[in-house]
Amino acid sequence: MTEILSYTACRQLSQMLLAIAFFHTSEYILAVSIHGRSNVTLKSLLISKNFLLAMIFSLLEYLLEIVLFPGLKEYWWISDTGLAMVVIGEIIRKLAIITAGQAFTHLIKVYHEEHHQLITHGVYRFIRHPGYSGFLIWSVGTQIMLCNPISTVAFAIVVWKFFAERIPYEEYFLKQFFGSDYEEYARRVPSGVPFVK
Repeated sequence: MTEILSYTACRQLSQMLLAIAFFHTSEYILAVSIHGRSNVTLKSLLISKNFLLAMIFSLLEYLLEIVLFPGLKEYWWISDTGLAMVVIGEIIRKLAIITAGQAFTHLIKVYHEEHHQLITHGVYRFIRHPGYSGFLIWSVGTQIMLCNPISTVAFAIVVWKFFAERIPYEEYFLKQFFGSDYEEYARRVPSGVPFVK
């Protein structure tokens, strides 16, 4: 049981805690600064029941593996790769939010608002859905950082499936709002989520 108090566990778990705290706090702060406090709810923290269950599962996997297979958590190059993914995913997602400004919301817009514009500059020049791409990289990176093989695969599948379903739904409305401009943009720029056109 001393493995839970080891340097490895303290380092990896503190990195995970900081990654989660920074992600959710910065999402909320950006939402308030862009949309105003009266237009933002605690849902902008993006903490759902499914997210909490996933994080609890990953923590249980981590604790079980560090007790039963402590050597599994000692692959620093894997853990550091995960940490790099967390940072890269965070940067991509925050660039998406800042670049889109008021056009970025946590909920899919099903009607066109006056301030809603088609954003094709900045990070959107390279990726159509950088917020989703960034989150996918971030979430899988958290599990690689913890050297959690089961959660790494599970997070990759579940998050990819979520975005593979969400992107076509969102793009249906974007095509309604922006017509041929969006269709041309979608032909030219990849979604940013593997295997999702």
